[in-house]
Amino acid sequence: MGLFSEIREDFVNAYKNDPALTSYVNFLFSYPGVWAIAWYRLANRLHKKGFKKIARMLMGINQILTNIDIHPAATIGKHVFIDHGFGVVIGETTIIEDNVLIYQGVTLGGVSLEPGKRHPTIKNNVVIGAGAKVLGNITVGEHSKIGANSVVVRNVPACSTAIGIPAHTIEKGRCKDPFMHNMLPDINKEMFEYLLKRVAILEHIIMEDDKNLLEKDIELEKIYEAFIKSMKN
Repeated sequence: MGLFSEIREDFVNAYKNDPALTSYVNFLFSYPGVWAIAWYRLANRLHKKGFKKIARMLMGINQILTNIDIHPAATIGKHVFIDHGFGVVIGETTIIEDNVLIYQGVTLGGVSLEPGKRHPTIKNNVVIGAGAKVLGNITVGEHSKIGANSVVVRNVPACSTAIGIPAHTIEKGRCKDPFMHNMLPDINKEMFEYLLKRVAILEHIIMEDDKNLLEKDIELEKIYEAFIKSMKN
């Protein structure tokens, strides 16, 4: 496929992925992610033909204009859409396959200074939430979702959801509803609920075994309440 055909497909893909895009004027001034991909297509062709310095200069200008940093040597497939796009970083050896959706603040970076493949591979139909960091030579499987602000440092299986810092795979084998970020569970909330219930059970066991501890616990509660009351006053 020719260069201009690829860029045209990127423009058409933006209309398919964002219902807010209703006019060419809006497209011209409000979609830096699409323009960044367009500049990348040209720079990538130049980079492959040996004009590496010109390619880097071109993407440097693109970074100033769009606030999106894409290395011209990265591999980006068809129908990749960077929504809003500010703060997105895509490293040199990154491979992004087709129909991938990337939100603002995403980093596809490396964790090693060794030469060779050191950036992630993003398979087809992946959605990467805002602020997520995918680091190292790892693979995010097809149809997977990366939750917002997650830090992914391990492979993510296909049809999975990964959230947290570091990210954990919480769902496997589910390929539907790629945009349902509001349905992602709150790992911290669930952990705190578990700990509170666990502490309550342990307290109950201890109190049953030693009645003196119950009296000491009541005294401690009174001291705590008096402290809180004095702080309020």
